[in-house]
This record gives sequence, C-alpha cells and structure tokens, in this order.
Amino acid sequence: MDAVRQLEVVGRIRADLESLMGSRVRLKANMGRSKTLEREGVLEQTHPSLFVLKVEEKRDRTARVSYSYVDVLTGAVELTHPESGESVFPWLN
Repeated sequence: MDAVRQLEVVGRIRADLESLMGSRVRLKANMGRSKTLEREGVLEQTHPSLFVLKVEEKRDRTARVSYSYVDVLTGAVELTHPESGESVFPWLN
C-alpha cells in the first residue's frame, strides 16, 4: 500500500471513529509474543494520530487506553461492536 493510500485509509478510520464517539466498543489488541488483550469500553476521544477508550477494570475502576489509527490499519488492534461482534471497519478487511 503506498503512502497516499495509507493516509486516506487512516483518515477514514479516524472519521469512522469520530462518528462512534461515546459508543461502546470491544477492543482486541495484539500485545506480541502470542499475547492478546481484550477489553470493552467507551470511545472517549479522537486526536490527530490516536484515539482514547475509557475501559472498566476490576473493583469499579476505570482506565484510559490509547491506540493509534495505524494500529487498526496494521491489524494490531481490532474494534468490534460488543453486541453483534461485527467489525467496526468491515470495509478494512
């Protein structure tokens, strides 16, 4: 994929996430060495190069995690709808 196409796709990922602001999503992140992290949270913010999820942790605590749009593009991070399990970005596959 050339650089111009990558920028277009990253821009579309960001726009799609901006339209989902405040929505619940399920996150699956590849942490390397066969480790994956799965969490569910609310899309809280989008920034020029990353997005922020507010996730629930044990004992009624919340945390904020951030990932870049490129993580989504490369497949290191997958976002799905929590009820249906469908990808937030079906056009990306």
